[in-house]
Amino acid sequence: MPVRPTVRFTVLFALTALASTSLAACGSGSGSDPDTVKVSFKQSTDNSIKVMDEYLADIKKQFEKANPGKKVELVPIKAPDSEYYTKLQQMLRSPKTAPDLVYEDTFLINSDITSGYLKPLDDYLADWKDWDQFIDTAKAAAKGEDGKTYGVPDGTDTRGLWFSKDVFAKAGLPADWQPKTWDEVLDAARTIKEKVPGVTPINVYTGKPAGEAATMQGFEMLLYGTGDGGADPLYDKGSKKWITAGQGFKDSLAFVETVYKEKLGPEVSDALDPNFGTKVRGELLPQGKLGIALDGSWLPQDWLEGSGHEWPEWSKELGLAAMPTQNGQAPGRVSMSGGWTWAIPAKAGNPDLAFEFVKTMQTKANAQKWYIANSGIAVRKDVAADPAYAAAQPGIKFFTDLVADTHYRPAYPAYPKVSVAIQEAMEGVTTGDKSVAEAARDYDEALKEATDNQVVSK
Repeated sequence: MPVRPTVRFTVLFALTALASTSLAACGSGSGSDPDTVKVSFKQSTDNSIKVMDEYLADIKKQFEKANPGKKVELVPIKAPDSEYYTKLQQMLRSPKTAPDLVYEDTFLINSDITSGYLKPLDDYLADWKDWDQFIDTAKAAAKGEDGKTYGVPDGTDTRGLWFSKDVFAKAGLPADWQPKTWDEVLDAARTIKEKVPGVTPINVYTGKPAGEAATMQGFEMLLYGTGDGGADPLYDKGSKKWITAGQGFKDSLAFVETVYKEKLGPEVSDALDPNFGTKVRGELLPQGKLGIALDGSWLPQDWLEGSGHEWPEWSKELGLAAMPTQNGQAPGRVSMSGGWTWAIPAKAGNPDLAFEFVKTMQTKANAQKWYIANSGIAVRKDVAADPAYAAAQPGIKFFTDLVADTHYRPAYPAYPKVSVAIQEAMEGVTTGDKSVAEAARDYDEALKEATDNQVVSK
């Protein structure tokens, strides 16, 4: 499942009351019945999107059939990502409310590990032969700083540029568009604005309401294309310090500023709507009202049969292009990857049963079924090598090929707070309340606070 749109780590504590209300519905905790495994997951806020619900319902049937006398209770949390994390963390704090298995985004897992919310899985993994099938980068995303593994990845993702071939035709732009620099992306958006009125030229997620979608689909897709493709522009591994806003950071903010200052993007009020991602996937792209979307590999899950937004023609009506590096420098393209994991809470009542459920989910057949259903990128080597996987859906090969040039966020406990600081900087230039220089300065101050002054300038 994607990082999938809209994550915000620091949410106003006013949400706590909402979270508490949700928790009451979770019953008396996972340990109340030793024969029942409680599985908590993020349910889409779009009532017509039931990909995860249907997949887990199928796994539940398989598990209960293979384990007579054992039951699975699915505990959906229906909320935007920002509220999902708040509610989930509330649940993890007490054995009365902790489920047996939870769906954890890799961006947040180290924070939850540090907080003591999750159980290390190494003893389980040592006896599970399928663990050898998982690619090393996916395994690393679920590791804590203590070297232990706290989650089983269920896929990864990549990001690129989706574009409407119809809008491009009306604008006189090529159907095989493959921009080589940022300027070529902006020039295409300017051409759409001029020649195709009534269409939003480009969407770049921005601001705190969009949460991690702004950071990852937006800012980091820019920032990681500003250097030479080598060193991480956010975190210096040598000194183990976070990097203050340098020229690449400011250039990335300037790109965002240009999109909104020149009115190449959506209205600011729309861009700062936490549910805007749902509108992009459910309305703007299918209806030909958006020219270019800087977005993720998972979008087609919203257009599959039974989704409520069926769009079987999408592969004919949309083009795909890699996001270019700033000036076309090597390797010429950039992507970011994240993903989700299944983790067992430290206060789970039935951890052994929970891992048995994970093993059922992660057979080759079930994993492949999930990757295809949610438009994910395989993290199992045996699935990735299966021709049926590569041919299952248009776009899978394109996005899988981007893995060669992808980047992963610095998976350290401070990252969620750093992400919020990035979102605040983006929001400042999006609304015009701050100049690039002011937003970068404020980011540096927020970075120092978020990392206990563990910063370095580059």
